[in-house]
Amino acid sequence: MAKPIMARATAVWLVDNTTLSFKQIADFVEMHELEVQGIADGDVAQGVKGFDPIANNQLTEEEIEKGQANPLHKLKLKFNASAQGEEKRRGPRYTPLSKRQDRPASIYWLVKFHPELSDGQVSKLVGTTKPTIQAIRERTHWNIANIQPIDPVALGLCKQSELDAAVQKAAAKKAAEGGLMTDDERRRLVSTEQSLGMDTEPKMPTSIEGLETFTLSGNPADDEEKDHGDYSDADSFFKLPEGGSDTDEDDDK
Repeated sequence: MAKPIMARATAVWLVDNTTLSFKQIADFVEMHELEVQGIADGDVAQGVKGFDPIANNQLTEEEIEKGQANPLHKLKLKFNASAQGEEKRRGPRYTPLSKRQDRPASIYWLVKFHPELSDGQVSKLVGTTKPTIQAIRERTHWNIANIQPIDPVALGLCKQSELDAAVQKAAAKKAAEGGLMTDDERRRLVSTEQSLGMDTEPKMPTSIEGLETFTLSGNPADDEEKDHGDYSDADSFFKLPEGGSDTDEDDDK
């Protein structure tokens, strides 16, 4: 259901001027029922002037009367043909002030792990400008030494579904252009749902990693055919080379 404009002020007006239940008002303005109750108690929205939804073409008197007569009735926003399509976002995404310092880290993450995304796609995902993206791509940003790549989904700058959609769009565009992708690029272009549904690949312990290609030099069979001599007794084992003299100097005296 579409949300009315100035939802909190509309809730204040409905609480003050109707006998609608807190749940009906909460469902209409998309707020929590306890928050509407707080408005009625004077603990929430203090100083907020009520916004008349009837005068502003959001509700009809008949709809309010139906809601007051039946507590189970859900209020419906009045259809406004001129407002169709207004819910679609145009231009860069708005980023709250509290999260704007996190944008360079998210941009760095996107250009590092998804270089196939265009500057326009990155701009829409995290709400930034193309010069900033270009500066981070080229590592000419004034604070590039202190920027660490962080997933924008983890920072709350975009949704995982939006990131997956942008990645899939970039994959389709690259496939249409006929560009060859490496295995690493193909793994990056897989959506979250696809990656979670894949079977886990068996991993070799890091302690023996690289030993799967290790072989001993020579043929072990050749070692078995070599004549190692007769070492059946101690004298044969400790036999010195012929012609050698290893007598002590004391014997010559």
